[in-house]
Amino acid sequence: MLGTAALAETLTIATVNNGDMIRMQALTDDFTAKHPDIELNWVTLEENILRERVTTDIATQGGQYDVMTIGTYEVPIWAKQGWLLPLDNLGDDYDVADIIPAIAGGLSYEGKLYAAPFYGESSFVMYRTDLMEKAGLTMPDAPTWDFIADAARKMTDRENGINGICLRGKAGWGENMAFLTALSNAFGARWFDMDWKPQFDQPAWKNTLQSYVDLMNEAGPTGASSNGFNENLALFQQGKCGMWIDATVAASFVSNPADSTVADKVGYALAPDTGLGKRGNWLWAWSLAVPAGTKNADAAQTFVSWATSKAYLELVASKEGWANVPPGTRTSLYENPEYAKVPFAKMTLDSINAADPTKPTVDEVPYVGVQFVAIPEFQGLGTTVGQLFSAALAGQMSVDDALAQAQSVATREMTRAGYIK
Repeated sequence: MLGTAALAETLTIATVNNGDMIRMQALTDDFTAKHPDIELNWVTLEENILRERVTTDIATQGGQYDVMTIGTYEVPIWAKQGWLLPLDNLGDDYDVADIIPAIAGGLSYEGKLYAAPFYGESSFVMYRTDLMEKAGLTMPDAPTWDFIADAARKMTDRENGINGICLRGKAGWGENMAFLTALSNAFGARWFDMDWKPQFDQPAWKNTLQSYVDLMNEAGPTGASSNGFNENLALFQQGKCGMWIDATVAASFVSNPADSTVADKVGYALAPDTGLGKRGNWLWAWSLAVPAGTKNADAAQTFVSWATSKAYLELVASKEGWANVPPGTRTSLYENPEYAKVPFAKMTLDSINAADPTKPTVDEVPYVGVQFVAIPEFQGLGTTVGQLFSAALAGQMSVDDALAQAQSVATREMTRAGYIK
């Protein structure tokens, strides 16, 4: 008689090295106890490397992974290509209708769900209440960018190792360009006009990038051009940032006394605007999808269902408390009176609901996406532009040169791809 190990299916799961995903791996005994016939093999990677590996694998039908952690950008593009399986076997008690509509919409194609959200996020301001008070300022719930810039400079205390603000500088379409594209929306900039002509030669982009570089030079950490989400999270937890504008999902980590030295001194506010009617907050979900090339499709959907279910949220709450539950995915979570006590819960939901991927900018645009442009070419183009803007932050080129080169490369790529006639 064959042993159960011989019959077990092994799922290879590619995921990102963010705190919520690391926590999930530590809780998978719950899954394997319920499904002893399924073994899990984890491939955990830094954000930029994960994106590169899974994109290469799925485009070449490499078949390395049974479950992929991908985002709101990839899902509709890959579903259209036939690269993902629709998630139509998540189980009777999964409750797809409970997924927050803004999140579910970004993970669907032609009315079918192609990825299940592990956590959903927008972006907002996390700030040190003690340093804000020391600077003689009061953070409004809906600050302007001018207020943020002024506060950052006043909160900076280089002698004591405190930077007024920490912002992403690491190159990547989902790293510095996620922040800068969302920021540019608030400044009235856009990637392309209605004829798909790049707009980096316009004053709004100059204002966006110059304001960012100047502020980071005066109030940001040294070596900021190497800092992405995880690096800034560590700086904030160590008490080295007065403010950090980034993913709402970070709130549970900066407010957790086990990890954060400033856990009892953190406040939250909406992403800033400039008075033009758009806030610089994005919309994203790290999600689990099943590539069409997997040989373990049923087992893969079984795992996806477990990891993104209501029961998983309750599991995390029982082990780690409600504040550490993956946020931003289910309406029922925000109707839960226990979760309502979490100080950042309402601000997270308000930020998610305020982001509109169909109208991301002040002026009309031909694309969908708040912190990205939902076309296949954006992945490569966004990373190239991100490298230029990161170099400007590092002082390796001027803002004007970075923008001129961005305009040139974007025009060339969009012409080659047939968008510009």
